[in-house]
Amino acid sequence: MVRSILILLLGMIFFLPSSSQDKQKKLKLWYRQPALQWDHGMPIGNGRLGAMVFGEVQSEKIVLNEESIWSHDGEYSDKKGAYKYVKEIRQLLFDGKYKEAEKLVMDKVMGDRLPSGTNTYQELGHLTIDFPDHNNAKDYYRELDLETAIATVRYKIDETEFTRETFSSAVDQAIYWRITANDSGKINAKISLQRDGINHDIQVVDNEIVIRGIAGTEKGVGYCGRVKVIPVKGEISYGENSISVSLADTLLLVVTTITDYNGKDPASESKEQMGSATGRNYSDIKCDHIVEYQSWFNRFSINLGSSQAGYFPTDERLEAVKIGAVDPSLISLYVQFSRYLLISSSRPGCLPANLQGIWIDGIKPPWNSDYHININLQMNYWLAEVTNLSECSYPLFDFIEKLLPNGRKTAQTLYGSDGFTAHHTSDVWFFTTCFGNPVYGAWPMAGGWLSRHLWEHYLYTQDLTFLKNTAYPIMKEAAEFYLDFLVKDPKTGLLVSGPSISPENSFITPNGERASLCMGPSMDHQIIQDHLLSTVKASELLNADVTFRHEMLKTLNKLTPVKIGKDGRILEWSQDFEEAEPGHRHMSHLYGLFPANLFTWQETPELMEAAKKVLEGRLKHGGGHTGWSRAWIINFYARLKNQEKAYSNVRALLSKSTLPSMLDTHPPFQIDGNFGGCAGIIEMLVQSHSGEIELLPALPDAWKDGEVKGVKARGGFEIDMMWDKGQLVSAGIKSLAGKQCRLLYNGRRIVKKISEGEEFIVYPEMFTDKKR
Repeated sequence: MVRSILILLLGMIFFLPSSSQDKQKKLKLWYRQPALQWDHGMPIGNGRLGAMVFGEVQSEKIVLNEESIWSHDGEYSDKKGAYKYVKEIRQLLFDGKYKEAEKLVMDKVMGDRLPSGTNTYQELGHLTIDFPDHNNAKDYYRELDLETAIATVRYKIDETEFTRETFSSAVDQAIYWRITANDSGKINAKISLQRDGINHDIQVVDNEIVIRGIAGTEKGVGYCGRVKVIPVKGEISYGENSISVSLADTLLLVVTTITDYNGKDPASESKEQMGSATGRNYSDIKCDHIVEYQSWFNRFSINLGSSQAGYFPTDERLEAVKIGAVDPSLISLYVQFSRYLLISSSRPGCLPANLQGIWIDGIKPPWNSDYHININLQMNYWLAEVTNLSECSYPLFDFIEKLLPNGRKTAQTLYGSDGFTAHHTSDVWFFTTCFGNPVYGAWPMAGGWLSRHLWEHYLYTQDLTFLKNTAYPIMKEAAEFYLDFLVKDPKTGLLVSGPSISPENSFITPNGERASLCMGPSMDHQIIQDHLLSTVKASELLNADVTFRHEMLKTLNKLTPVKIGKDGRILEWSQDFEEAEPGHRHMSHLYGLFPANLFTWQETPELMEAAKKVLEGRLKHGGGHTGWSRAWIINFYARLKNQEKAYSNVRALLSKSTLPSMLDTHPPFQIDGNFGGCAGIIEMLVQSHSGEIELLPALPDAWKDGEVKGVKARGGFEIDMMWDKGQLVSAGIKSLAGKQCRLLYNGRRIVKKISEGEEFIVYPEMFTDKKR
């Protein structure tokens, strides 16, 4: 029966009249039923305060989050004296004694894991609004409007229509939930707040439900959340931990939360915040929220072609894609939803978006909702610069700066090295040491990968002040660590890294054992090469540290290059080992393809071919089975200029790794797949990593006509572009920095100096120069 409905939908997508396009809900996620589980809900957020709205009729559930409610169950410390054993560990690895080396690393280098793994991000609580007389609802509808960042639920009870709306205001730093009815005196509701775990207290104070507590043990973050109940007309009564409203015309709930994470007094400041958040007219609050949000969202737009599927609920459209529907407007919606998520979870002054952004359910989220810095945190920000949300990266930059003090200690204590380093995971206490098992923990490369975002921000913005004061000092310290960490390979005389791993992966040793630790894994060398090249360029731009620059250049000349194995694939490790998991989710040895730009068709065609074979092998053995891994694959194929492979993986991301809410699923929900997938889709339309801006480098046949506005490109450019029947119609290139622009389309080039603030309009017939 379900399949028959989907086939009917599939047919209607193709045959509904195009004259009805204006009736489609183009930038709305919408549904005909409530969410029955948390990750099918509608996420809202202002960067700091988040909520997941279920939209249930009789018993509405809203899970409340505040980004800094973290447990602090223990301190991670570097194992003292570890550096004394590094030389011995290296020799064991050079001698092929992998398991002996791993045992020594476990005993002498790896820190102890906390009982919870890492400290844990926790929810504020579950807000429940019960409606005792809301039985037999009809005409149900719920939506998340990406243009206003408002979640709306509508339904009828008898002939009375009820409308609820929820949003998280960055202007007023509060969450607002409001229900209205088209008849007076129809709202009867009971409002309550619950939370799992210990160390919290919930009370009713005047017209507020107040929760005070500490996340986890007594060392965790202290918090105070308030839910103020504001009815229009009607009566209020009070329960032990609840407030009831009867016969009201409208009902407004306002939520504020303050923690002591940054030294604030949660009780007094949340009360003050509530006074500010409720001191104005609701319509003005809502209007200000929309205006502020749109100042972010409206910088960019995308249209990958129209389809009639916009008449249908989002979950039904996703199901239709699974059986073959071509729905380009759903992909446009996915891109904008991903941007919405970043705007909602990462604003200046906030913490960076974690594995779940800011949205979790309960006090024990998957992977503790921490910061995995061996790809996941970085992937969260792949879309920021290119989709015109540069400032959303500021929390990441703040996070990197706050890693430095611990990172310097870790570099010295574990490796006897200068500079700073960090390993595979961190949290809001900014630890940098390795812990647990070497297969994931013994990876000291995070400094360079994180620093790439600082360099990318300069490339996109051309902000020399940022480069001088923020980016370069951090880049230099990461480079200092790499110069100290590299050693000469006794067999080749070239420099290799180690002890290290290829993140979370393992190989089979010649004697049949499974191991992960080695000298010279490919990703290490690619990160180091990419980072030193960027740091050299930054040093040249700033005319700084000439002696250190020469040291980096000497190191680059001696660094072990990327190797290609006997089967034509890029080697993941220093030798052609048998893979323990041929379909592993991490494809770390393709770092040079994306996010770095070490592999290009123009400069290193042999590495591009070898990278392509890596992808073929991984996918043949089930690779890409997690959402974020599939998103990475889209970016790889975009860089390879294989538009149909890139597109097929976009479809796979939607059909296999996207929940009805359009949230990515690992499984379970993990937000990096949304962000990485969005970046990959844009990478198919515009690329600027090779020193020139290429238009439509990987445009699939399914997106024959379309338009994108507000795309950012390296060099300080902003692009508006239209295409039709698979061919460029025109592009407007606006210069934000007055630099020379190199444009590439269909193998032909234009070189043009565009003055700052001016726009250069280009048409396909203007591309004539085939030379580089």
